[in-house]
Parts: sequence; C-alpha cells; structure tokens
Amino acid sequence: MKLKFLVVCLLTCIGNVMAQGQMNVSGNPGSVSGKIIDKATKEPVGYASVSIKEGEKVITGAISQENGNFEIKNLELKAYTLEVQFIGYKTFSKAVTLSAGDKSVNVGAIAIEAEATQLEGVEVVAERSNIVQKIDRKVVNVGKDLVASGTTASEILNNVPTVSIDPQTKELSLRGNSNVRVLIDGKPSNVDPAQLLQQIPSSSIKQIELITNPSAKYNPEGMSGIINIILHKNSNNGFNGSINTGVTFGITPKTNSALNLNYKVGKVNFYTNYGFNHGINANHGFVNSSNPGLDNLQNFEFRNLNNSHLVKFGVDYYINERNTLSAYTNQNTTHSDGFGKTAIDYFGLPNNDHLQTYRNENENKNQTYDVVYKHDFEKKGKTLEFQVNYSKTKNSEDTGYNNEDRESDGDLYKESVSRNVVNGLTNYTQVNLDFTNPLTEKTKLELGAETRIQSTKNKFLATESGTQFADPYDYGSDSDYNFKFDRNISAVYANFGTEWSSKWSSQIGLRVEYYDISGDFARNETKFKSDETPTTTVENLKDKVTDNIFTVYPSAFVTYTINEKNSFNFNYSRRVDRPSIGQISPIREWTTPLMESRGNPALVPQFTNSFEVNYTRVTKLGSITSGVFYRSISDEISRVVYNDPNDASNNRKILSFDNFDNNNAYGVETSANLKFTKWWAVNASADAYFKTVRGAVQNVASGELENASVDVTSFNTRLNNTFTATKNLRFQLFGMYRGRDLSLQFERKEMYKMDLGATYNILKGKGTITARYNDVFKNMRFAFDGNIPYRQYGAFYWESQTFYVGLNYNFGGGKNRALQRKQRDANETQGGGGMF
Repeated sequence: MKLKFLVVCLLTCIGNVMAQGQMNVSGNPGSVSGKIIDKATKEPVGYASVSIKEGEKVITGAISQENGNFEIKNLELKAYTLEVQFIGYKTFSKAVTLSAGDKSVNVGAIAIEAEATQLEGVEVVAERSNIVQKIDRKVVNVGKDLVASGTTASEILNNVPTVSIDPQTKELSLRGNSNVRVLIDGKPSNVDPAQLLQQIPSSSIKQIELITNPSAKYNPEGMSGIINIILHKNSNNGFNGSINTGVTFGITPKTNSALNLNYKVGKVNFYTNYGFNHGINANHGFVNSSNPGLDNLQNFEFRNLNNSHLVKFGVDYYINERNTLSAYTNQNTTHSDGFGKTAIDYFGLPNNDHLQTYRNENENKNQTYDVVYKHDFEKKGKTLEFQVNYSKTKNSEDTGYNNEDRESDGDLYKESVSRNVVNGLTNYTQVNLDFTNPLTEKTKLELGAETRIQSTKNKFLATESGTQFADPYDYGSDSDYNFKFDRNISAVYANFGTEWSSKWSSQIGLRVEYYDISGDFARNETKFKSDETPTTTVENLKDKVTDNIFTVYPSAFVTYTINEKNSFNFNYSRRVDRPSIGQISPIREWTTPLMESRGNPALVPQFTNSFEVNYTRVTKLGSITSGVFYRSISDEISRVVYNDPNDASNNRKILSFDNFDNNNAYGVETSANLKFTKWWAVNASADAYFKTVRGAVQNVASGELENASVDVTSFNTRLNNTFTATKNLRFQLFGMYRGRDLSLQFERKEMYKMDLGATYNILKGKGTITARYNDVFKNMRFAFDGNIPYRQYGAFYWESQTFYVGLNYNFGGGKNRALQRKQRDANETQGGGGMF
C-alpha cells in the first residue's frame, strides 16, 4: 500500500506540473537569453536563479544550465529588469527592453561577483552552505556554518540531507542504508569509513558530493551510492593561503585546525593542506536486560584521547595548453588512547556481578600517492586521461583487559587479566584509462578501463590467564589468528549520451567487471583444563575463501525538461555490495563481557537494482528538488546474533553477518534552497524510507537461530536558516529531527536538536569569526527499547551540547588568471567517473 501511495502521489505531481507547463505557454513573442559566469574566474555558474521583473513584481524566471546558459521565453514586448541571484554571490540587475524590432535580446555574459572578494587570489569560503542538484548528484558546497557544526567530517555529514551518522558506532548511512562507498577527492581509502571520517578536520572540506545512483563509469560498489569528500585546493597565481582554527568546548575542549597554501608560478602550481584534530571524547550509557534467570543491568563508561594529522601535498605542471601532469600525496596519521569500564550487576543471589575495565592504544597510518596525465585533443571536449593511484595503510591495536567476578555480597570470585594485539597492513593499487569524445554537438561517447589490486594481512594475538576460586574447571586460552585477503578487479565501461530534442536527453552505459578474491583464515588455539590432572588440547582451524565473478552493470539516465522551471530525471543502475574485510574476517572486531563482533567467511556479494525519479522546480524563491527511489536487493547481507559456542552459560553472544533472501526498499525525499527575503535564506530537507529489515536471532528458549523480519518506516528532516543582520554579521538557526527506527531486536527512539550560530567578518573581509552553540536543549542521545530475544532497554549519551568558536583568515596577493581550469583543479569527480 505504501508503494502504491507513492506512485499515486508522483503521478499526481507530474500531472499538476504538466498542466502548469501548458498554462505557461502564452504565445508572447519576446525572449531573453545569456550566460552567467563568475567575475573572478570567468567560469560558468550553473543553477543560478534568473528572474524577469516588472517593477518589484516577478513576472517569470529560469535557472541557468550547468554551462551557465539561460533562456526565458513567452515575454510581452515591454521594459523589464533582469535579476540574477546565486548563493554566495551579490545580486546582479540589468534593464532589458523588448520591442517589435528587437524581440529576442541576448545580454551576453553576465559576470556575477562573490560576496567577499577583497582577496581575489584566495579561495573564499562562503558564509553558509548551499546544495546544488546536478543530473547525477547533489553537491554540498561547505560553508562556515557547516564547519562550525563540528570538528570532524563525521559531524559535518550528520548535518547533510539524506546522510546519518550513528552516534555510538559512527557508522555512516545514506538514505537509511549503511552500504555506502566513501571517497576522498574521488579516490578510495583503505581506512574504514567510520574511522576515516573521524580523522578529517571539518575545516579541510570544500565540497561533499552525494551520488545516489551512479552511472556505469563509476565503481558499482555501495548499494546506496557514493559520498565523495573534496578537500580544499587552490591554483591561483602567486602565493596564497587560508587558515581555519577553532575550539569546541564540551566536557573537555577539542581543537580543529587546517592550513591551506598554494604557490603558482609560470606553468607550475604547488599546493598543500594540513589538518589537525585533538581532543577527548567521553560518553556513557546503560543497558537493562531481562534475560530470564540472568537479569542484569550493564553500565558503560568510555573515554578516548584522539590525535589526528592529515597532510595533502600536490603539484600541477601545465606542460602546454593541451597537456597537464598532476601528482599529489595524502599522509594521514591517527593515534588514540582509550579507557573503558563495563559493570554488570546481575539481579538475584545465584548470579555473579562482573566488572571489566580496559585500556587501549590504537594507531593508524595511511599513505596515498596519485599521478594523473591529461591530454586535450584539438577537438573541443575530446580528452584522454591516465591515472595511477597507490595507498598503504598500517593499523595496530593493543588492548589490556582486567576482569573481576564477584558474588552478590561483594566477595571476589574470580579475577583475570588478558591482552589483545591486532596488527593490519593493506596495500591498494588502482590504474585507470579514460577517453571522452563528443561525436557531434548532441552526442558524446565515454570509454574507460580500470584495474584494482588490493592485498590485506591481519594478525590477532590474545593471551588470557585466570585464577580459580570456586570453579575447578575454568577454561583459559592462548589464541593466534592470521588472515590474508587478496582482491583483484578488472573492468571496462562505455557510456553514450545524446540530446533527442530541446526537452529530452539521455545516457546509457554498461560496465563489465571480473572480480577475483582469495582469503586464507588460520586460527591456532591451545585450550587447557585446570584440575587435579591437567590436560591440553591443540586445535588448528583453517578457512579458505575463493570466488571468481564475471558481472555486467547497466545504467540509464533520461532527463525531460518541460520548461525553464520544471524538469524530471529518471535513472536506473545495477550495483553490488561485496563483503568487506571486516564482514568476512573471523577475527573479532570488538568485544565486551557479553558480546563479541566478528565476520563470516562464507558471505557472498549482494546485488541491487536501483531506480530513481527526481523532479526539480524553480521558483522566484529558489529551487526545490523532490525524488522517489526504489531498490530491489538480492542475497541481502544483514546482521545475525547467536550464542557463543565456547560459553557454557549461553549468556555471551556473537554478532556477525549472513546472506538472506531478496528484499525491497523505497523512499521519498525533498530538499530546497530558498531565499525568502534579502535577509533570510533557508536550506531545508525531508526524507522518508520504507524497508524490511531481515536477519537471524536466537530463540532464548530453544537456543536455535530463527529468521526474523520487521517493516521499518523512518522519517528525517533538517532546517538551516541564515539571517543577514548587516553586511558583516550573520546568524544561523539549525534544527534537525531523526525519527524512530527499528531493527530486529529493538526500536531506536527519535533524536532531535537545535543549534544557534553567528559569523562576523573582520579585517576588511579577510577574516571571519564564527561561534556556534550545539544542541541547545541537550536532547541528543541514543535510546532504545526491544523485546527480542528478551526485553532490553537502554540509552547512550555523549558530548552533544558544545560551544564552538573559530577563526578563518585568508591571505596572499596572487590573482586568478583566465588559464583554463582543469576539472582536477576543482577536485571534482563529474566527467571523470572512470577515475573511481
């Protein structure tokens, strides 16, 4: 019924829009056309709002195309005012007169000026973020308001439409699904996304691209699409730079700083970016479990000191007007020292109370090197690009546990000390060749080839010793886990795009991939039993995983432009979610006294057919984009929970993964960029998702695994207001609501918050001071309640209520020449999809 309801709503919307489009055709002979460009860079400005006014009344309008062109038809022959508005730019006005002798007026190139242009050679960060809807993605241009909303990329993304970050696990999800691929400057990373987003300072981010249904030229991994995080990079003449620094005050202070520099002379441009994060994250929570006979209350405390350094250095060499050679490196180091405490209080005399404390040290080092050669042929738009990318990641964890079991009267029952050491090494190489050829003015062919080679090694060592007090048959173990995982992917793709008419355009594509994996998982375990006659048993456990898959991934995009104000986009693609290393590795990911998370080597890939319909409406206030999506999923990968076979009490659980039957998911979303008055502008979004969550849970009575499913409806909304008080002073009011969500075992309660902020320009526009008060009413927390396999409820709390104060300062004397700007200079991925 929900799907039928969505279809009816969409058809009704289409009917209304078609009727409006027909009514707008008045037969008037006048028209106005032109092109919008940036005054400083001379680059086209797409999606700018162009209005035709008579006095103060708006008669009609349009939105500029991605190449900056616009045309407004059906105008009466009279005098008008042409007005151009775009977020982050000054409003442009021009008088236009249509007459019998001049019915069609081309105003030529209209150069609009950024709101802050005192330093022409420095990349200016806008006061507030804006969202641009393009044919295959949403682009979030990060302003100072988002930078002030958090110290890391993880906190910024939590304020971006359709994106959510789990407050506890930091797991990223897009459109309600965690199967999303994260790229940095269009390139993959060996670092786990949850960890990676904690390492990138918010002030280092320039743009965030949300690619929910990528075409065939993109890597097909990630059911819900791709999130590409673009870091700052300047390519202006001379020496230029900017510095962003801020402090977040919560329970403990945290720093977030970034320095951006570039030096361009002649044909060479050097650029660098340095980001630094430092601070303590503290959180706590509880879980109340009504496990029959083992009823207990668990209290948790966690405290982690994190230090992160991110360095990017690159050089562009403009050999001549047709050839460019570029290279860069990212160096990322993160060190974390943590402390945690879990106290389990069992209700009832027969049971024991348990206290576990731990201290750990984690270190992650990631190095990425990238080289690109690009050749522009004489034919406009015809290009050849060759890229080689290599990255190496080393990570280590050293955790010491202290466990105490006590009787209900407080007497010590058992005490043990254990230590876990995990070391990992991943090497990744990617080679791409991409060719683009505009066959005619209305057709374009894209061809590409790609090879990806990944090798991962992990080793897990665990030691445990116990002191027996009451139980003479206590078990301990010395374990040694090793695993090696190799993955090779070779692919070719082709895309063909054409414009049928002024209203219709399309693109079809096909990607062919050969996927080869090999995994060796070895476990050597020594078990011993301490009694009057000790015995020792040695087990050697080995698992091997191999797979060879030849797969095709088609895609199709169709755009229908009814008129200047209304357009539709229909698209389809096939995608895959290959099991990650963490999902197939039998080495534990994390552990508590009652739960351990580990992978399943038997997992197979999950395939998804994804369909979308998007509608964009341009009004005199701005643009509104709405969409409906549907996913058909095969061999869905989901979580399972079962008893630890090595736990005789059946109280300890294993959290893992498994493949399930086919599934469906669908949803609706809408976002808007609106400017109600000269002093009030709004970014708003809302989305609703409908899906069936499947998995396996263990029957508490029988101990057997049983398949289970639950229908989920989730609703989220965000509203970001910007109020311009004076030329230099602006205020922000941000609110968000994340609705309740369901899993197989519990219901996650809703979350909501409100933030207040202000920005003030200083030093004649060279600097900006920003202040922000996050979660004013301290509403944010992760609360849940469930009844499977038995009643459990609880909540986790973190430093959600914080105060941020930051400074942004731009410096340098260089100016931007009219030198052709390569897409790589902007670090954008559009047009270079094969680079993935």
